Amino acid sequence: MGKLLNKDFICTQEWEKEELDRVLDLAFRMKQDRFGEKFLNILARKQFFMFFYNPSVRTRQSFEAAATELGAHAQFLEPKAMRLKTAQTAGETVEDAAQVMDRYARGLGIRILEDKVSAYGEGDDLLREYAKWAEMPVISMAHDKFHPCQGMADAMGWIEWLAPKGKLATGSLAKAFDPEALKGKKLLLTWGQGALCRSWCSVQEAILIGSRYGMDVTIAHPKGYSLDPEVLAATKMNCAANQRRFEVTNDPAAGYEGAHVVYSRNWMSPEAYQGGELKKADEIKKAMTITGWTCDAAKMALSDNGIYTHPMPIDRGSEVSDEVASGPRSAIYDVAENRLHAQKAVMAATMAGYLD
Repeated sequence: MGKLLNKDFICTQEWEKEELDRVLDLAFRMKQDRFGEKFLNILARKQFFMFFYNPSVRTRQSFEAAATELGAHAQFLEPKAMRLKTAQTAGETVEDAAQVMDRYARGLGIRILEDKVSAYGEGDDLLREYAKWAEMPVISMAHDKFHPCQGMADAMGWIEWLAPKGKLATGSLAKAFDPEALKGKKLLLTWGQGALCRSWCSVQEAILIGSRYGMDVTIAHPKGYSLDPEVLAATKMNCAANQRRFEVTNDPAAGYEGAHVVYSRNWMSPEAYQGGELKKADEIKKAMTITGWTCDAAKMALSDNGIYTHPMPIDRGSEVSDEVASGPRSAIYDVAENRLHAQKAVMAATMAGYLD
């Protein structure tokens, strides 16, 4: 059994770099030998509980596929179908629910963000409360602060494109994990106009893992759209440890200069939660009045032959133009596919201690 057995996966920043390396290496190998016999029964007859407060497309599909390909069974659970204690209703406490589920399953995934929390940080608190009482690993399937599985899929896709044997004219991707592939490359995370009032989880995970792997990080956003100060401080610390640059700009175009990875995505403002609820309509209305923040071909031309990345779903025409999202330097479908492979590796490592 490996040392990652039963280790929670709530944020990539909480794992050692060497642990991330080993899981990413496994993800690459699993992608190359997707149905290889040595991977098919790692979690044979084990249960993985998927606790969805929020709906999904890629998350449910990729986790169910990952569980099946490892020999496990994934159960889809919704809070509305369970008698759970809330601030307004009586029911089962997290302590009781977690310890009972621990007797049934080998891993627990939780997805809770945006309008399913009444204040930023509540989702993170809930995952950590389940982790406190459950011996099995708790895996974030996206919550209000972090999205570690998306971060791993992002890093995997960027490495495929930017490794020395990355995306070529033939359309081939790098086939093996290269821990040095992102070092010295520039990641631009830029706010995008959009009508979705998106949480911070994916974008915060992107800058954390990019900075862990030695990337320069530039964050561009309109005034009033800063991210979590603690996450920004951790990103800045990662960059300093790797002797890389960290900068923030309020200019919609300046950050594209020299970028190798462009991540254009809408996110909510720090004032999104007011009086115990998400003011989604107000956030969307405000965001749609801010112009000039769409990622388009003219901005991408300022980059260093940069790739476009996004966790999806994409608000085409607002966050990014179709020309870029569907263009020859778009990594969106590779990254989406990598959710499956990265999650297989995380599940194998944390639920079975498998790293071979």
